Amino acid sequence: MKVNFFVTCLCDVVKSEVAKKTVLLLEDLGCEILFPKEQGCCGQPSLNSGYIESSKPAMKSLICAFEGNDFPIVTPAGSCAASVKKYPEYLADEPEWAERAQKVADRLFELTQFIVNHLGIKNVGARLEGKAVYHPSCSLIRKLGVREEPLDLLSQVEGLDMLPIENQETCCGFGGTFSIKMSEISGEMVKEKVRHISTAQPDYLIGADISCLMNIGGRMQREGKPVKVMHIVDVLMSR
Repeated sequence: MKVNFFVTCLCDVVKSEVAKKTVLLLEDLGCEILFPKEQGCCGQPSLNSGYIESSKPAMKSLICAFEGNDFPIVTPAGSCAASVKKYPEYLADEPEWAERAQKVADRLFELTQFIVNHLGIKNVGARLEGKAVYHPSCSLIRKLGVREEPLDLLSQVEGLDMLPIENQETCCGFGGTFSIKMSEISGEMVKEKVRHISTAQPDYLIGADISCLMNIGGRMQREGKPVKVMHIVDVLMSR
């Protein structure tokens, strides 16, 4: 199966190893990776801040970048996928662009969603010894409806013991620009999340959204918590 890879800004600039491992994992699962070089930012930061009109050039540029074929588009970032899924709504006053946006949005999948629901795979042959907590990001569970897919994949990782925590699906407080505009509230939310994680005493914190992992991981580091932060693709590529 041919697959377009949507790398996202955070992967490109901050977490390039997540992008690399995503490509390697999909190739291991039989996919041929296509990378449209014209792709850029999806506009999520400005969209989250309410600057819809000024975000339209970025939206249209991304639409154009992925119109070259009809193959699925896969990304390891639920928040960016959720933003692109809303393009038709943002472009509703331009019917032609809204239609083009819908066609792209319909082909776009978050990584775990694609592996479980479209490739039909739950066991990728991963092995990782230890105890872990999974943080379900708001973008995945609330915006994309991706709740069980990451857990299905993690449940098949040999040696990994998944632990529940209190208020597991509560927001970590990042929320894009929310963490800047409402920094005090955001700070208290991530403190609560870290407290619940620490109570479980895991070896690993696993998530499928880089931004949430950076937020929670940063707080744990400041508190001196000995928990390794891993994107789910890091786990799935462990052998």
